[in-house]
Amino acid sequence: MDQLTSLRVFAAVAASLSFSKGADRLGLSPAMASKHIQRLEARVAARLFHRNSRNVSLTEAGAEYLKTVDPLLQGLDEAEAQLSNTTNEAKGTLRLTLPVWMANPRFARFLAAYTEAHPGVELDADLTGRRINLVEDGFDLALRVSQSLEEDLIARKVGDVSFLLVAAPAFLDRTGRPASAEHLNGAPFLVYAEVADNGRIRFGSGNDALDITTRPVLKSGNETLIYQTALAGMGFAFLPDWLAADDVAAGRLELVLPDVAPPTVPLYAIYANRHFLPAKVRSFLDFLAMQLDRSAR
Repeated sequence: MDQLTSLRVFAAVAASLSFSKGADRLGLSPAMASKHIQRLEARVAARLFHRNSRNVSLTEAGAEYLKTVDPLLQGLDEAEAQLSNTTNEAKGTLRLTLPVWMANPRFARFLAAYTEAHPGVELDADLTGRRINLVEDGFDLALRVSQSLEEDLIARKVGDVSFLLVAAPAFLDRTGRPASAEHLNGAPFLVYAEVADNGRIRFGSGNDALDITTRPVLKSGNETLIYQTALAGMGFAFLPDWLAADDVAAGRLELVLPDVAPPTVPLYAIYANRHFLPAKVRSFLDFLAMQLDRSAR
């Protein structure tokens, strides 16, 4: 039995704490993965995992062994990538997890352009909005818009996303168009619960930023619902320009206080391996960063 494969099985099971998930990542059956672990445990004369019918966890010896094995496997992956003739060829399935609001025309056009440039890559996109563990759930890449990220995440900033303050023209005809940010205090807002569930929103950028206290008429963790209710004339909303720009251009939504600079939030790409990025991941990140840079000019 190949010792290198056994080490890869050990690292995959340790990462996912599941024999079935670890085996699936390597294209093996759970039974074969179990045999590899048994062979490895016999070789090192130590039990590497606690396991029962429900749970898998590393033993103390297994945790120490992983500290040695994981960097070696990462270094081997990098060496193989550098020597491979196909390193620069992006191919395979790229599993992405994205914010719900990225189901919009602008991002759809980006995906179409990317697959045209890289026909060997098949995209598998998750837009459920749920929290993802990249390793356990088998994702290659996550895109997240956030002012700050947890320190232990491996992330690359690929651009910024502006959030436009908008409302439906019929709603503004009915309630009036605010002349200043202060006029938004107590106004009916559609708010994203993860950012402003208390109704307080920071509006504008830099030293000119203002805090407003709104009256939430809808709070939701689903940005698409906020977008649809804004179109329906339910209230004011901050929406990503990727989502709202076409509607503003078509007159379905109207910019509110257009002379005030909209807030911008960094867009991060998050991935699991700091040292080695497959060509499919690297090509996607580079393509996205290039597109965002062009649109910002």
